[in-house]
Amino acid sequence: MPVKVAIIDTGIDPALGFNLTDRVAMRLDDEGKVQRSTSGEAESLSHGTAVARLILDRAPRCSLLLAEVFSAARPTAAQVVAEAISWCVEQGARIINLSLGLRDDRRTLRESCLSAISKDVLLVASHPARGPATYPAIYPGVLAVNGDIRCGDGEYSCLEHDHLFGASPLPPLGFSGGGASYAAARITGQAAAFFETHPAATSADFRTYLQAVALFHGREHRQVAA
Repeated sequence: MPVKVAIIDTGIDPALGFNLTDRVAMRLDDEGKVQRSTSGEAESLSHGTAVARLILDRAPRCSLLLAEVFSAARPTAAQVVAEAISWCVEQGARIINLSLGLRDDRRTLRESCLSAISKDVLLVASHPARGPATYPAIYPGVLAVNGDIRCGDGEYSCLEHDHLFGASPLPPLGFSGGGASYAAARITGQAAAFFETHPAATSADFRTYLQAVALFHGREHRQVAA
């Protein structure tokens, strides 16, 4: 049975033929309430498509769910992301990819994450390599991911035991940009491949596996030119 992987991001280009089993678009209305729609915006932002591509590179048979929370009109809000996480859990997601970061802690977001984790849904979130940590990556139980330039495709690093991991920050072929969001997608894809092979495994089992296969341990230390 295919592993269900949820992506909370921008839209995804349907022309690429992804195995997308369900999708929803969520926006905050003028009264501060989250509105759901089954028709998202045309994919003018390529971020979600790139994230999906990286996940499917590692786990081509996984089943994708999409919660579209970003649009060109306005940035997303913690309340929207919290609602999206709840929707993904309701749809049976085994893994939720959160290649995003919010600056402020919000009770609704924290509670939504903790509820998902209590059901052993693996949350994978991007974590900036420099500067203040972001949410939800900083929450207990969330698998946080840095971009680690030491890593090639299919290589991983363990930066902080059982919490912070690293993967290549480079974009997939044909896309631009880079960073922790793409690193998180790579680890999400690896998790999907792992659970496909080990369907009875827990999220803790995947963390143990990731630590065992990590090529690098500890943070990258760059030399400063004299």
